[in-house]
Amino acid sequence: MFRLKPALAVAAFTAATLLAGGLTSQAQAADEVTHHEFQVGCTVTKRAPNDPIVFPGMPGASHDHSFVGNTSTDAHTTLNSLLAAGAYATSCRNPDDLSAYWWPTMFKGDQVIEQTWHQTIYYKSGVLDYTTVRPFPPGLRYVVGSPTASQDDFRNAPGRVEGWECGDSAHNYDFPANCPAGTQLNIRYQAPSCWDGVNLDSADHKSHMRYPVEGVCPSSHPKPVPMLEFKIAFPVDGDMSTVRLASGRGYSWHYDFFNAWDPETLAALVSHCINGGLQCDSRGFDLYKPHRGQALANNYRLPGRP
Repeated sequence: MFRLKPALAVAAFTAATLLAGGLTSQAQAADEVTHHEFQVGCTVTKRAPNDPIVFPGMPGASHDHSFVGNTSTDAHTTLNSLLAAGAYATSCRNPDDLSAYWWPTMFKGDQVIEQTWHQTIYYKSGVLDYTTVRPFPPGLRYVVGSPTASQDDFRNAPGRVEGWECGDSAHNYDFPANCPAGTQLNIRYQAPSCWDGVNLDSADHKSHMRYPVEGVCPSSHPKPVPMLEFKIAFPVDGDMSTVRLASGRGYSWHYDFFNAWDPETLAALVSHCINGGLQCDSRGFDLYKPHRGQALANNYRLPGRP
C-alpha cells in the first residue's frame, strides 16, 4: 500500500497530538475494519438540459439535470475544461475535487424540488480486498443506471441498494404513494467499481466498467477503483402521485460521473481511508478512530496548500 508523504505527515502529527492528550490503549486498539470509505459533500450548482457524457457538445439535447461539483460544467465539458476551472471551482467541500456529478432533476407537478444542502457521495471499496482499490484515472467517466430502465430492471440492478426510501418505507422501486409529513425522499445507488484498465469511456458509457462478482473484479475488468454510492435526498413529502424525475418514473433514476480530481489528493484519500479500512469524512478523518489521523489538512487540501 502506498501513502503520500504529506498525508503521512498529517496522520503522524494528529496521532501524536492525541496520544499526548491521553488516548487510551483501548481506543488505540479499536482497529477492527468495518468500513473502507470516505465521503464528499457537494451542493447543487445549476440545472440544465445538458449531459456532456451522453450528448457532448449538444446543449439542450438532454432532459433536465441537477449538477454538483465543478462549477464550469456544461454541454461542452471535457477533462481539460474541468481542470482549467482551477482549485475551489467546485461546490464540493474538497477544493481539489474538480469532478462533475449530475442526476435527473425532480419535480412535483411543474415545481422543481430544490436541493439546498450538501448531498453525500461515498467513495468505497466495492471489492472484498479493499487494499487493492486504486484511484480513478483522470478523465474516467460513466453513467450509472438508465433513464430507459423498467421497474424490473431497477429492482434487479446490482447498484439499487434499497430503492426509494421515506420515513419507515424502503425497498420501493418506484416512488411510494405517500411520504409522511416532514420526511423526504432518499435514494442510494451504487456504481460499478471494476475498470477495464484501458478505456476512459465507451460507446454506451458503461461497458468499460463492471460490477464485482462475489466481491472480485472479473478478468475482463481487472482494475478495482472506488465504488461511488450516491446518497441523494429530495425534500418532498405528502402525496407522491405527481412526483416525477425529468427522465420519468422513479425507476428511471441514473447519474453521471466525470473524474477530474487532483490526482495526489484523490490518492491520499484512497490510500488512507479505503486501503486503510477507515470510515472517513471529507478530510480523511475517522471520528471513531481518531488516533489514525487524517489524510488532508483542515482546509480539505493536502498539507501546505492554501
